[in-house]
Amino acid sequence: MQVELDPVSRKAFESELAELESEFRGTIGSETIERYVGESIDRMQGARLTDFLPLFVHRFTRERLRALAQSEGKLTKDVPEVLFVCVHNAGRSQMAAGLLDRLAQGKVHVRSAGSTPADEINAAALTAMAEIGIDLTQEFPKPLTDEVVAAADVVITMGCGDACPIFPGKRYLDWEVSDPAGRSLEEVRGIRDDIAGRVRQLIDELIPAPTA
Repeated sequence: MQVELDPVSRKAFESELAELESEFRGTIGSETIERYVGESIDRMQGARLTDFLPLFVHRFTRERLRALAQSEGKLTKDVPEVLFVCVHNAGRSQMAAGLLDRLAQGKVHVRSAGSTPADEINAAALTAMAEIGIDLTQEFPKPLTDEVVAAADVVITMGCGDACPIFPGKRYLDWEVSDPAGRSLEEVRGIRDDIAGRVRQLIDELIPAPTA
């Protein structure tokens, strides 16, 4: 369903719209940008993001617009795009994205999403990641959308079943990783380390080793 941006919301998000229209000028039209902002507001209204809603709407919309431009060939991809998907985007996929972003050191661009996003990131996952110097407190569960899948080179599902759309030309992987929900911190540390090992192997596959 396409959500139109009502006048009140348009006024409230005027600065975010202006920034996005400036960034994507000549690539994506203003009507599309406004529609995406409206959809982002609608999708996030139930989440516990009230105080930071404009910031998160801007970030979520920007990622969707970049993915849209990439999937349509209007924006060049300089590095491989990896998308992690789990049910709630509150534990496994967030941890995987944080680890890949840190360990790839800019040589891979990473996104994450959830087929049924939660209100907030799992507290034990936040703690376990903070222990190794990765701060996920500025992240938030994001809905899975077609354009982020279409823009990805590698899509890694982590327990979302058949909810992830299938696009030709993508590499699909399914990592059978335990869900941190309801687990102790010690158990979540084990999940974190399991994901880290998988991420390191993925980096070896995506980034060729330098030749002597």
